Amino acid sequence: MRYLFTISVAALALTFNCQAAEVPPGTKLHATQHIVIGNGAEPATLDPGRVQGRPESNLTVELFEGLVSQDANGKVIGGVAEKWESKEGGKVWLFTLRKNAKWSDGSPVTAGDFEYGFKRMVDPKFASDYSWYLGKASNVINGTAIVEGKKPPSELGVKALNDTTLQFTLEKPVAYLVSTLIHGSLMPIPRKVVEKFGDKWTDPANIVGNGPFKLSERVVNERIVMVRNPHYWNNAKTVIEQLTVLPINNQSAEYQRYRANAIDVTADGGVPSEQVAQIRKEVPNELTLWPQLGTYYYTFNVKVKPFDDVRVRRALSLAINRDVITQQILSTGETSAYSMTPGIADGYKAIRHDWEAQTQAQRDLEAKKLLADAGYGPGKPLKFPLLYNTNEQHKKIALAVASMWKRVGPVEVELVNQEWKTFLDTRNRGDYAVTRGAWIADYNEASTMIDLFHSKHGSNDGKYNNPAYDEVIDKAKITLDPAERMKLYQDAERILAQDFPAAFMYHYSNRRMIKPWVKGYGKNPQGRIQARDLYIIAH
Repeated sequence: MRYLFTISVAALALTFNCQAAEVPPGTKLHATQHIVIGNGAEPATLDPGRVQGRPESNLTVELFEGLVSQDANGKVIGGVAEKWESKEGGKVWLFTLRKNAKWSDGSPVTAGDFEYGFKRMVDPKFASDYSWYLGKASNVINGTAIVEGKKPPSELGVKALNDTTLQFTLEKPVAYLVSTLIHGSLMPIPRKVVEKFGDKWTDPANIVGNGPFKLSERVVNERIVMVRNPHYWNNAKTVIEQLTVLPINNQSAEYQRYRANAIDVTADGGVPSEQVAQIRKEVPNELTLWPQLGTYYYTFNVKVKPFDDVRVRRALSLAINRDVITQQILSTGETSAYSMTPGIADGYKAIRHDWEAQTQAQRDLEAKKLLADAGYGPGKPLKFPLLYNTNEQHKKIALAVASMWKRVGPVEVELVNQEWKTFLDTRNRGDYAVTRGAWIADYNEASTMIDLFHSKHGSNDGKYNNPAYDEVIDKAKITLDPAERMKLYQDAERILAQDFPAAFMYHYSNRRMIKPWVKGYGKNPQGRIQARDLYIIAH
């Protein structure tokens, strides 16, 4: 949902009820409400302030709840906040918290818990991978200055006015502010627990959360078990009693366990591509697909040679046959990507670049010429490593792309795979030439995609820096008119299509295997499924 206002509006107040499992009357439930869901990888952390990828945020939204949440179809709804209002033309927002919101130890969740969590996240000493978020995505006053070390965390524009009122002060109005607050890093943090246990505060024996589930057991690289949190404010609407999450990064292994009824819902993307035809034949009703607001790409490190040369970046991007990847390697609803932002983003219309209309043969011909112009030929091959995280599908794509690159010139690629946590560390350090990248929307608005290549974005791993691009993005952020803002996003995409800081390959499809007895999930464009919304029918 988009929240619009004009400068002349004095205040806007909105109230939403948080939804959970909606069981139709007459439904016969299974006697045991235990569910097993795949997660794709072992999470690097369970601390919301340190969330970086989907393996982490999938879990923090079960163990914690922010000011706002999403229903099963991705609509923004109330979380801990039961209502909110904007004042001063959208520069000040007030969030009123539910009086019955509690931590899993029974103590009340207060506005101060959010203030502490947010200021902790932006503190450079804490070194959160999402420290940039409140300043860049939400435009909270001093958010960026604090991350850059120019102001102390105490100056962040987030303040608890009392136990149930949290105030945001923005640099300039952001029409979609509330939508940005669904992110898995923006959770309240139990200060007493953190100060008592330090880095071990998320261990099963210590952790205190405020979400619909609480941590019961964690065996690294094997399973994470959660049980219902009786102190959750909406516990009466939760049906699932136990949630087990399995960090399996091999889709074939996960699918085998699914077919053996050891998994009820596979991870997002947990469908082995080589078995899609068999799946469509044997269990077609269990293959669940819908468009997802996300993009898969390879990032070029523009700070290292030869990727500081746009001719090399353009050549490698042109040489990728996206249709082969989407239709032959994946074949589960993904669409070929030539821009960062998917056309399904709320209020956005995708543009078409000139080179999209070319045949692959025409693109390959231009790629050969560009590599030759850049100095690469039979006597001087282009050599570099390609980094990706351990996953059979990523490997298949990497092998295919390496072959496509070799077709247009003397390109020699070394494939380097690392486990998820190590991969994140390597990528964050910039210790790569080309790396697999993927961005699933933090919220449903085009800015969450296009802002990634802003020079001050915390996840701009390739260090792309174009002042003209930054200027367009900065202007879009404070443009309240949706049509004008969309035009600016399109302008930004045109700049990316000239500079090629990344090779965009496909826009995601949410693809999972889901047992027919699992009900309550919707079609969230960010691909999120929360156990809070689910229930298991008799079978």
